[in-house]
Amino acid sequence: MTETFSSPKELSDSLAEVGYLADDHIAQVAYLAGRLEKPILAEGPAGVGKTELAKALAAITDRRLVRLQCYEGLDETKALYEWNYKKQLLRIQADEGHDWSEIESDIFARDFLLTRPLLEAIASPEPVVLLIDEIDRVELETEALLLEVLSDFQVTIPELGTVTASSTPLVVLTSNNTRELSEALKRRCLFLHIHYPTPERERDILRSRVPGLEAAFAGRIAEVVGSIRNMDLRKPPSVSETIDWARTLLALSIDTIDTDSLEGTLHVLLKYQSDIEKARGSLGATVSGPAR
Repeated sequence: MTETFSSPKELSDSLAEVGYLADDHIAQVAYLAGRLEKPILAEGPAGVGKTELAKALAAITDRRLVRLQCYEGLDETKALYEWNYKKQLLRIQADEGHDWSEIESDIFARDFLLTRPLLEAIASPEPVVLLIDEIDRVELETEALLLEVLSDFQVTIPELGTVTASSTPLVVLTSNNTRELSEALKRRCLFLHIHYPTPERERDILRSRVPGLEAAFAGRIAEVVGSIRNMDLRKPPSVSETIDWARTLLALSIDTIDTDSLEGTLHVLLKYQSDIEKARGSLGATVSGPAR
């Protein structure tokens, strides 16, 4: 990234060209990640653009995106690598009668290794963006597996030795902050908290992602969504859900947010009935009228 972008502003402009509108802080952290060759730890509510940031960075740097989707129970065989035991067994059977030391050195070769996302990113001969999505969903033991990758950009395989990246990957970790991450992991990363956008920025995001959306109506949608996020909801609407709502209103030829349009479309924006009823009751008396 350092050879491509001379400043955070230039990086921000390139992100905008692929539809990602970054504020100054996001652009600065992404720029420094390239300059300092450090991973980004992007934290914030679900749906504010953390994963999309990694995709956008891959697009503007012309890098392949390698994604590790984290989940409870993820272990090294799914994150790093595992041996192809069936292929090894076939080779052992084929070499029956040979000296075991020869067989062992044969079956623990790269041809018998199944690479998973972390090793794939490190071993890639071409630059990649490594997205480690929702790191807060894995256990501390699995989180510890990442430390060598994040600090030295290498993976140690006992049977083969250490695989070091020939080209430093750009790493983006995302967290919805469902649990506290370890200090060791945080120390290796540049921290980036992504908030919900301001109504003005969300209006601009809507206009860039929803073709045909008028500026005034985009602003009105952003205002209403901002009001909804200020309510005590089980799950506030994300930016992606705001985009879906705007597309829904256009698809239904709705150009006014009033009681009727809320009644018919709030289920696109909110995912719990209790939230829908709360928003409907609070906003119903105030949203009638044409788009401004």
